[in-house]
Amino acid sequence: MSTENEGAAIPPEAGPRPAPPAPHPDPAVPPAPDFKPAVGAAPAAPDAPIGPPGEPAAGANLPATPTVAPPPATPPAVADASGADRPLPDAAWWPEDAGKAQDGAPGGPGAPGAPGAPWGDTPALPSDPPSSKRSGGLVAALLAAVLVAGGIGGGIGYWAADRQDSGDSTTISALGNPKADSRAPGSVSDIAGKALPSVVTIEAESSNGEGGTGTGFVYDKQGHILTNNHVVASAADNGKLTATFSNGKRYTAEVVGRAQGYDVAVIKLKNASGAKLTPLPLGDSDKVVVGDATVAIGAPFGLSGTVTTGIVSAKNRPVASSDGGGGNASYMSALQTDASINPGNSGGPLLNADGGVIGINSAIQSAGNGGGLGGETQQSGSIGLGFAIPINQARNVAQQLIRTGEPVYPVIEATVNMKDTGNGATIAGNGAGGSQAVVPGGPAAKAGLKAGDVIVKLNDTVIDSGPTLISEIWTHKPGDKVTITYKRDGKQSTTQVTLGQRKGDS
Repeated sequence: MSTENEGAAIPPEAGPRPAPPAPHPDPAVPPAPDFKPAVGAAPAAPDAPIGPPGEPAAGANLPATPTVAPPPATPPAVADASGADRPLPDAAWWPEDAGKAQDGAPGGPGAPGAPGAPWGDTPALPSDPPSSKRSGGLVAALLAAVLVAGGIGGGIGYWAADRQDSGDSTTISALGNPKADSRAPGSVSDIAGKALPSVVTIEAESSNGEGGTGTGFVYDKQGHILTNNHVVASAADNGKLTATFSNGKRYTAEVVGRAQGYDVAVIKLKNASGAKLTPLPLGDSDKVVVGDATVAIGAPFGLSGTVTTGIVSAKNRPVASSDGGGGNASYMSALQTDASINPGNSGGPLLNADGGVIGINSAIQSAGNGGGLGGETQQSGSIGLGFAIPINQARNVAQQLIRTGEPVYPVIEATVNMKDTGNGATIAGNGAGGSQAVVPGGPAAKAGLKAGDVIVKLNDTVIDSGPTLISEIWTHKPGDKVTITYKRDGKQSTTQVTLGQRKGDS
């Protein structure tokens, strides 16, 4: 509740004014309900502030001594959210409510029978009838209260319209757009309305009952769904996998293929002959520039169909993330966005202003643990640093998975240190299990690279670490030729490497 108007003075009115009644103790304000990750019933709406009763029409003759009805034996009651009656607290007239009437004015807290008057008190009314100036001022003040309090606009609008027969009439027009149902092409609501029917909430459960919730989107009319590997990994081996559309229709699914290193997976709906499959259009992530608008859709903390907006904050951001399961990390040269992304958004689309998919939301930087979205059971929240796999890369991986069921990675066949950062990617002294760090006859060896060389650039991209080198290499395809700049014994040199390939995640 806004408090910016609290304590504002109310202009004095002409004529005698009775002493204000003693205030009732302020009622206790109930604490806000805790937000729960799981989807549940919406909390009951708080009681709306009670609108003021009507005044006598301007110019009406008032009796010199008003007749006052006997006070009620108990305070008036108002129904709470549960339907039970409770005494009406003084706080129903909010202190900052610009529509609160003057003490002693008709309908005000000091008026006979008004909510703020002491029970049985009968303050005298001014002998003169209220002026038309005050009548118009009260209506304007009440209109201001609509903006502050909300939820009472309908009652005040009716009350003001009913006074049009008085000497000083006021007309209140409802604000709104008669074409509100027709959203402008390219608006967020237009983009979301077209995309939501093609976005699914994925529930994955392992054979031992563990799992989580993520997101995916329709890739083609054959029922393939594109998502993250870490969303479906738990259900890959004899687990359960379901996909639920925005219309509530739920389908079982199976894993077609998954690439742990890319963090990309393709699943396919079962028995989905009756499903309306509209593939989302794919954009061109290579043409994205920093500052472009973004729209993210997903199921953060299980809240399906959530839409958030932002911009592209950076490109080619090296990100290494893990699903927390002890497996190998995933590497991506990511699109960074400040659109709100949380656990459950993983696998969902990141759209551009044309409604085309430019990335797959995959990870966030968390202020709490510095981790990503992996595992979907971590309750880390968005701090405006989200990362998405560029769709051009994800599309190549998806096509490979649909064709063969296994990923193919471009490699230089050299082992680099993964913990050194800032000065480049250093080729290690030894490979796994004591093998040579530079595979004899491999792409790196053919290009003349040796153990101890520090790779500082790949094409025009600066390399500051091992993860950066891997994520940049994986934006290419096997057979691509890349230029590598490296340092050896303090001397900088360049060489050209033709990328080799590795199949599978083993």
